[in-house]
Amino acid sequence: MSLGFITTLLVFQLLGEVISRGFDLPLPGPVVGMALLFLTLVVRGGLPSGLGDAATGLLKHLSLLFVPAGVGVMMHIHLLQDEWQAISVALVISTVITIAVTALVMEGLSKLAGDKGPQVGNNTLGED
Repeated sequence: MSLGFITTLLVFQLLGEVISRGFDLPLPGPVVGMALLFLTLVVRGGLPSGLGDAATGLLKHLSLLFVPAGVGVMMHIHLLQDEWQAISVALVISTVITIAVTALVMEGLSKLAGDKGPQVGNNTLGED
C-alpha cells in the first residue's frame, strides 16, 4: 500500500466533507467524496493499480472500522433496552421494504435487458 494513494483517498474524503458541510447537503461527506473519486476515475479512464492496491489493503482490515460503532452501541445500551420494540419494528419494516424494492428493481432491469425469465420446458440437458 502506497502512502500516496492512501493520501489520495483521504483527500477525496476531506473534499467530500468540505462540500457536504459547506453546501449543507443531506449526504455524508465520505459519500460525496466517493462520488468525486468515481467521477475523477471515469474522466481519467481507469483505476491506477496502486490505488486499487491501497483500497484492497484497507478493505482487508474493514472489520476494525466496526469497533467504534460497537463501542457506541454498548455505551448507549440503555437506549436499546428502553426502545427495543420500536427498533425491532423499524428493522422488520425496513427489511421488508428493502427486499420489495430490490425485487422490483431486479424485475425492471431484467425487462430492460430483455430477459424473458425462466423458460418452461427449455431444458439445456435434453431431459424433458
